[in-house]
Amino acid sequence: MHEKLASVEMKAEPALRHVDRVLGELRRGTPVLLRAPDGRVALVLSAETVDDPCLAILRKKAKAEPLLIITARRAMALGLEEGKSARKGADPVALRLLDRSATRVLELTDPSLPRARSVERPLVADAPADLAPASVDLMKLARLLPAALLAMVDGESAKLLENDDLLLLETEEVTAYRLAASRTLSRVGEAKVPLEGAENARVIAYRPPDGGVEHLAIVIGEPKADSPLLARLHSECFTGDLLGSLRCDCGDQLRGAIQAIGALGAGVLLYLAQEGRGIGLVNKLRAYSLQDRGADTLEANEQLGFDADERVYLPAAAMLRDLGFHQVNLLTNNPEKVEALERCGIEVISRVPHAFPSNRHNEAYLDTKVRKFGHLF
Repeated sequence: MHEKLASVEMKAEPALRHVDRVLGELRRGTPVLLRAPDGRVALVLSAETVDDPCLAILRKKAKAEPLLIITARRAMALGLEEGKSARKGADPVALRLLDRSATRVLELTDPSLPRARSVERPLVADAPADLAPASVDLMKLARLLPAALLAMVDGESAKLLENDDLLLLETEEVTAYRLAASRTLSRVGEAKVPLEGAENARVIAYRPPDGGVEHLAIVIGEPKADSPLLARLHSECFTGDLLGSLRCDCGDQLRGAIQAIGALGAGVLLYLAQEGRGIGLVNKLRAYSLQDRGADTLEANEQLGFDADERVYLPAAAMLRDLGFHQVNLLTNNPEKVEALERCGIEVISRVPHAFPSNRHNEAYLDTKVRKFGHLF
């Protein structure tokens, strides 16, 4: 086990560069090469960005018909029994398409699109070990729908494709990337920013080593490192925090936390770049469209193929340690957030309730938080 972890850590530095470049290619709709530890190679393309010309190019380059790789949760939403067994190990499900058009690929991967026409069920195939999970992970890291087109290629073809300027990535680099990007942050900027309710405040920006979106620490007053800190972990919410959306309680929680910490005189609010419980803004908007059709917030995420909550708290723990804090009184209604932060090495002395009145637009959302996420109001 220790040897495996050491191997992953050694790969972390180059993985940050390689994976970051690959994510850009996938978001542009360009296929990439993915190689498993046993030497098997696959050509991988984002299902979200596909069109018929792309599919034709993929087939020509791979000399094979691609499989559609989806998560177990998405398979269950499609009514495929295979999703139930795969869900236990979070293994993806591979589909062999009878209708091989880009339209059919999108129908199977994006439930927020107009409802699919009545067509035949896809055939379930064996998902290539290592390659299939890594391909889905890449799509999540790229903030795309968690679905990929994957076509196996032989060794000779792989060499030709790499010479054709296609990027080649090892599956182990995907794992190393997640570890390195989550737990290592650098301070890149700081300034005093008087806030309503907390005029003595400064904002510190932390950048992950992949050069990705920065996390922010809002330090209010002069908190002491030798006593438990009043802290709030707040995942960014463009619609709630900036636009004042009434669909959630995020804006109330953000401003309420600043007021509470300001009234106490000292504390920290960590503003984490994890929109939509970690699925990204575009996918959150897709989830909203599913909620408008009757799904709740948990069901919508799962219908898209995501876990109910994709957030990680290693960055929060890294920021707190950099600021010199190892114990916190946590402003939250979410017991899982307490447990997650403690798993990352930060001691939570107490949970401080942080609830606000509902409105007619978010009553069902708050009810789902209580019933399905275990929030305490």
